[in-house]
Amino acid sequence: MAHQSLITIEHHIMMQEREHPEATGVFTGLLMDIALAGKIISREVNKAGLVEILGSTGSVNVQGEEVQKLDEFANSTLIDSLDHTGRVCIMSSEEDSNAIEIPPQYPCGGYTAAFDPLDGSSNIDANVPVGTIFSIHRKISKGPRGDEDDLLQVGRRQVAAGYIIYGSSTMMVYTTGNGVHGFTLDPSVGEFLLSHPNIRTPRRGRTYSANESNYHHWSEGIRRYVDRLKETDKPSGRPYNARYIGSLVADFHRNLLTGGVFLYPADVKDPKKPTGKLRLLYEAAPLAFVAEHAGGYASDGYQPILDLEPMSLHQRVPLFIGSLDDVKEIEQYIAEHDKRS
Repeated sequence: MAHQSLITIEHHIMMQEREHPEATGVFTGLLMDIALAGKIISREVNKAGLVEILGSTGSVNVQGEEVQKLDEFANSTLIDSLDHTGRVCIMSSEEDSNAIEIPPQYPCGGYTAAFDPLDGSSNIDANVPVGTIFSIHRKISKGPRGDEDDLLQVGRRQVAAGYIIYGSSTMMVYTTGNGVHGFTLDPSVGEFLLSHPNIRTPRRGRTYSANESNYHHWSEGIRRYVDRLKETDKPSGRPYNARYIGSLVADFHRNLLTGGVFLYPADVKDPKKPTGKLRLLYEAAPLAFVAEHAGGYASDGYQPILDLEPMSLHQRVPLFIGSLDDVKEIEQYIAEHDKRS
């Protein structure tokens, strides 16, 4: 039996760094800081049923959502892992109203970090997979410390993005624009090991993921598209399978590996959510970066998510993401049946 080399995430990142002679190691250190935070969060998620960290803190975040205790723990873990390293100049989190500045006693670096600390955390009581989503940009401001402009950059300018999914196993998936790679955490040695090199998502899948309780709030084009997915006169001779977990990271991860499309349209009949629900900086843009570098695609229904110019830290957008041909088909249905407001 041939021996299979064990490649840790640190070794993999350093191998990629060697392709850039000008690299200083700072970027590698930043990704390793995020991986370390993921290990700590994974430890707490995996024992969530054993200790008193489930449930709500009683506070509400900037999105108007009740903050779960694990959300709070994950958020503080990421901040504490990054704010003192000298690698980032500013941060932002779905859980914080404003940008997170680096404390004045610590040096600032040349990168930004934006994150959703614990996506899908409301499902933890039901033992549903949850995850951390992260996005990294280069600093563009001229001052010695970062400002909000460093965070409000289009997704296509990301230098890295990815997620850590906490499920039956803990897995970190990331891209720096040179392939998408997945690493599974071996808890016995505390290392992320390369398990899914060069992930490629199929051009078309047979699965769709959507919260169909919102069906009557969707536009005509979206409703017609979903109705079409349920028909059996497709080339395959059978309808698409409906698979909706309710945790964005989990739904996206499955479709990334096996093909399919996740859709969370705007609720055109709900004046509170006319522009969509998901956050551009913390959810849509980083996952779009991963999808595109795996051969997939992400759109707001009209244009690539990665081309959207952020206007605010907590901007929301519709999201259609997954296999290239599936998402392109959604855009066609919207173009045929809906007028852009």
